[in-house]
Amino acid sequence: MSWLHANGDGWPGTLYDEGLPPAPEHPPLRGRRTADLCVVGGGITGLSAALHAARAGMSVVVLEAQRVGWGASGRNGGQIGRGFNWSQRQLEAKLGERTARALWELSEEAVRTTREALPPEAGHRSGILTAARSDGERARIAADAEWMNERYGTDARVLDRDEIAAAIGTRAYAGGVLDRVGGTCNPLAYIRALARQATEAGAAIHERSEVHRIHGTEVATAQGAIAARFVLHATNGYSPHLTGPTAARVLPINNYIAATAPVPGAEGRDGFAVADDRFVVNYFRWTPEGRLIYGGGESYGRRFPRDIPSKVRANLVRVYPELAEVELTHAWGGTLAVTATRLPYLAEVAPGVFAAGGYAGHGLALAGLAGQVAVEAMRGERTRLDLLAHLPVPALPGGRIFGPWAAQAGMVLGAMRDRL
Repeated sequence: MSWLHANGDGWPGTLYDEGLPPAPEHPPLRGRRTADLCVVGGGITGLSAALHAARAGMSVVVLEAQRVGWGASGRNGGQIGRGFNWSQRQLEAKLGERTARALWELSEEAVRTTREALPPEAGHRSGILTAARSDGERARIAADAEWMNERYGTDARVLDRDEIAAAIGTRAYAGGVLDRVGGTCNPLAYIRALARQATEAGAAIHERSEVHRIHGTEVATAQGAIAARFVLHATNGYSPHLTGPTAARVLPINNYIAATAPVPGAEGRDGFAVADDRFVVNYFRWTPEGRLIYGGGESYGRRFPRDIPSKVRANLVRVYPELAEVELTHAWGGTLAVTATRLPYLAEVAPGVFAAGGYAGHGLALAGLAGQVAVEAMRGERTRLDLLAHLPVPALPGGRIFGPWAAQAGMVLGAMRDRL
């Protein structure tokens, strides 16, 4: 069974729906049509591309296998952060200062344009905090922050043990670094706003229209087909097999999130996005009403565990042991994607066919930028596409057939740690 259908086709039971109006439904594709651009995948990447293309006067059709926002774009941790999975020091060492600076500017633009596109109901809150579990790790990230402040003009603040405890309500961390440019939001509200803006600009969205084949620039579903000038393959972890180079580089993985009932005394706590220094990162944030939205734990098999709340709780209690018995009102899984280096993949994989994915947890900001950059390339401006395509994203050990098994055996994780 495919990643797309392995855990059911129903709407995920996340916290993010609460308080949002029902989303409009878009009809399935029927029959054959033509378009300047056919977007495969109704997530942030695809809808950003649809919006920018439609505003540029291109005819656009978006094909979504489920519902808009059904995948990782609508059920992620809601964290908006600058940069990539590599530090700027690593990028400079590997790619040179000029390229690394250009990539940093792209990431800053990604955060800025994401914030500007958020509707009021997305509930944006400022601040993203990197948390260190040990004094040694705190010293390391503090040195990186000071280097970034001096070299890139950032304004990150280093927190000691008492300061981070006061900010997030736990003494599990030795310190951290706070970047107030990043922040949090309700990702489902954001993706629905993108869909609304794309349709208002003239893009046609078809839900329940699973793509079975991309042949050249013709895209086929069970009940229709689109003959396009350009195609953007933007399914991330759900259908990487649709284009061969993507399948060889983009590895789907599952991750899990839960939301607690409101915790007495936590109302009004700082709503910083928090991500710690574990390789399989724990990430969380407090909501204004005192709920904790906590993500952590991943798996490489297609199926979610039977008991997602217990899987998340096992990680949560390491950071908040006093919440061992707290009610988890919502718990859900989702499929994202990584690459061997945990850097995103964006490329023209065949003439007129573009693909994007493998954001490794940085997709809320970078995915929107990737969609925009892909459209720029379609319209003849390839500078930013070439910059992102320069990121080192080799084929996974074992290729498209054995890559997932290699990951489970630790081969891909080793490659990720070595980072080439």
